[in-house]
Amino acid sequence: MDERIIIAGFGGQGVMAMGQLLAYSGMIEDKWVSWLPSYGPEMRGGTANCNVIISTDPVGSPVVVEATTAIVLNKPSLDKFEESLVPGGKLFINSSLIDRKSIRDDIDVYYIPANEIANELGNSRVANMVMLGAYLEVVQTVDIESIERAFPKVFGESKIHLLPINKKAFERGARAIKKKG
Repeated sequence: MDERIIIAGFGGQGVMAMGQLLAYSGMIEDKWVSWLPSYGPEMRGGTANCNVIISTDPVGSPVVVEATTAIVLNKPSLDKFEESLVPGGKLFINSSLIDRKSIRDDIDVYYIPANEIANELGNSRVANMVMLGAYLEVVQTVDIESIERAFPKVFGESKIHLLPINKKAFERGARAIKKKG
């Protein structure tokens, strides 16, 4: 396995947290991982993306040039990273904030209304976890149990009370994929 992921959106959308959760989960499962964050000049509201690699072999470079997956949370990220996917790659689009369809016909594309689902759950801040749940339903890079174990490492023990709402968000993201299936 050699999963090369680009996760991108605005600062404040939880892009880095998604990447860290995946990387920690990969470590929990004894896989080779890397996580490389990239921020725009602003923090909240500016651009943010990260490269995550999860592999059964050592990772030579943390930079993802040819992604197997892209998870995009806003339109500027779709515009920037859609072409970074290899043919046959997977593109996850937050259709709540992105009003255009993919221009590629050589990749698998999944449209997830992440913000709408998060709002239905009563917490708009879990849209990133909806997207993560959708991704894991399709790609199954790591087990959801590993994500749950990694949660306190990424968010700290003081935020462990937020795990239940995040678990619901994962589940709803996975169900959004199953509906399309």
